[in-house]
Amino acid sequence: MAFSAEILTLFPRMISGYASESILGKATEKGHLSIVATDIREFAPGKHHVTDDAPYGGGAGMVMKVEPLVAAIEAAKVRLPEAPVILLSPRGPTFKQEKARALAAKGSVILVCGRYEGVDERALTVIDEELSLGDFVLTGGELGALIVVDAVARLIPGVLGNAESALTESFESGLLEHPHYTRPAEWRGLPVPEVLQGGDHARIARWRRWHALQITKLRRPDLFGKLELTKADIKLLGKKESDL
Repeated sequence: MAFSAEILTLFPRMISGYASESILGKATEKGHLSIVATDIREFAPGKHHVTDDAPYGGGAGMVMKVEPLVAAIEAAKVRLPEAPVILLSPRGPTFKQEKARALAAKGSVILVCGRYEGVDERALTVIDEELSLGDFVLTGGELGALIVVDAVARLIPGVLGNAESALTESFESGLLEHPHYTRPAEWRGLPVPEVLQGGDHARIARWRRWHALQITKLRRPDLFGKLELTKADIKLLGKKESDL
């Protein structure tokens, strides 16, 4: 299974640089992933390829023009006819792990990066949905698009070296992750917990589950409140770390 993403942007080099490195770059080389950055300016007529204009009604800033943006989207739909078209926008619902899973299952996506004060509202006639990263403002949608692709790519078989990695990460089980340690066994007087240095895998699993539950309860009570705790979880929460 491979995943295809086309990102429509005014700054394609912002996309290509990140997409060619690390896990995404390796996944692309192996054929598990395709990330194409399309320059919206290529669809703007005239010598200067203008893609923005002043807003009707006055006001600060500029607005992305509807003609080149829709032309870029329509061209992308020819290449990826089954892909949903998503605009990175503060007006959309917040992007979460379950959305990443849903997009991974679709196999492709077209991501539109807004700029300036936003896009001409009429462009939404060819956009399927909007997605936000949270309640803050960025200069453009490029970082958001890369975050979406990165999150989705990790769920594609073959992208991660260890297939179990995606299943044990934060949010996949509704929990934040347990603490991690690696060598050396002691650093500046801080040792790796004894339980992790032994070979008792059942005990290690209990330790990790206990910490995941405790960290989620403390730091993300909103997530913890949605958990369907098992009898074993409830019993585990009643223990001290020293009793694990």
